[in-house]
Amino acid sequence: MRLTWAQPEDLVAAEITALREQGAAEAVLASVEERWIAAGGDPVLQPAGASAVPAPPALRAFARELLDELAAAQPASDEEPDDWESIEALLPPAPQLPRPRRIESDRVRGAWYGRAVGCLLGKPVEKIPRAGIEEIARATGNWPITGYFTAQGLPPDVAARWPWNRRSAPTSLVENIAGMPEDDDLNFALLALDMVEGRGSALTTEDVAEAWLASLPAGRVFTAERAAYRNLLDARPVPDTATHHNPFREWIGALIRVDVYGWAHPGDVRSAARLAWTDARLSHTRNGLYGAMWAAALCSASLVAASPAEALDAADAVVPPGSRLAAAVALGRRAGADRAAGTIDDAQALDRLHAELGSLHWVHTLNNAALIACALEASGGSVGRGIAIAVAGGWDTDSAGATVGSVLGGLGGLSGIDAAWTAPLDGRIATSLPGSASRSIEELAQRTLRLPARMSL
Repeated sequence: MRLTWAQPEDLVAAEITALREQGAAEAVLASVEERWIAAGGDPVLQPAGASAVPAPPALRAFARELLDELAAAQPASDEEPDDWESIEALLPPAPQLPRPRRIESDRVRGAWYGRAVGCLLGKPVEKIPRAGIEEIARATGNWPITGYFTAQGLPPDVAARWPWNRRSAPTSLVENIAGMPEDDDLNFALLALDMVEGRGSALTTEDVAEAWLASLPAGRVFTAERAAYRNLLDARPVPDTATHHNPFREWIGALIRVDVYGWAHPGDVRSAARLAWTDARLSHTRNGLYGAMWAAALCSASLVAASPAEALDAADAVVPPGSRLAAAVALGRRAGADRAAGTIDDAQALDRLHAELGSLHWVHTLNNAALIACALEASGGSVGRGIAIAVAGGWDTDSAGATVGSVLGGLGGLSGIDAAWTAPLDGRIATSLPGSASRSIEELAQRTLRLPARMSL
């Protein structure tokens, strides 16, 4: 069996890549890389999480030794700290947004539906690069993207060149959608709702860890979450769970978990970010943390702001200004604003992002955050327009689509989303969490509406 995102022989190249991104000493990294290659190790970061050829026991044991050695090479950064007090000290004053005692129900419904439809649009083309997504959409009369993907009319050569995501195609194409299918992008939102209802503002990282172990199947978490899960079972304490043999600690996994923390704090982006940090530190560091804080702030602002730009402005206030995430978001915002102004087209906006951030893994926080920011700025407030840009970008299609849909759905409400997007969901979300096999979106919205009062207890 080949286990993705967990085998030591696959983590060495990923860890070297992560440390280079963080500015670790090149002499140390080069030395490890040379010894790894000399021993027969693969120096290439595997895009799907596992190498094709099993490693012999001796090579796997050597990989563990090198991972331990690399742990000492993780550099500290005054501009990218991990602890909350140091992060907060870098932040500008919190923005003054309305903080209503009760959220508008249409906006909460819109946020839940928006998250689901954005995720659903991206599911069948996850792991397909930008060029392949465009070729599929053009071949089926869906370019620019205006609806869910279909295999009907797709030429066999295009289908062979760009195969659908194996897990998602049976449930997320126009011809087979029957409710929102199960996805980690929704499982985490459902779990966060349970946790906030139970613990409110007293939620701790240890509470999150216990909830994972009790409710999340290990096979349905990936990258940094899978590494943290392994570390929990190895009885490692927080925050070691985020760093031990976890080269994915700045990837997108924490960003996709935090919408509910924003919805629980409408207009209070700093408190939303603080709760997102509490969750994210189980599995992430540095820009992985900030991505989660930023997404929670976006969701917080989306329920009270008047435009995507206002929500983005508010979310900027929870990102350390000297961080790589701040630079990536600024890049995405500029490209999206230029697209909205008509000085560039969609392709040119995405070209800018890929030129600057295309070397990163397709599920990294930085490139996907830039794409989310770009899609929000360019959307004109339209859920359909925003999620189409996010998915056309060709990185983490379902996750980027989900966050963009969530924010735009919160801004415009369910009444602002075209029924062509929402009707196929049949008002329900499938899940692999304990309990019933699906959840009513209306019930989820009603529970969410009660959260702000719960946070003040």
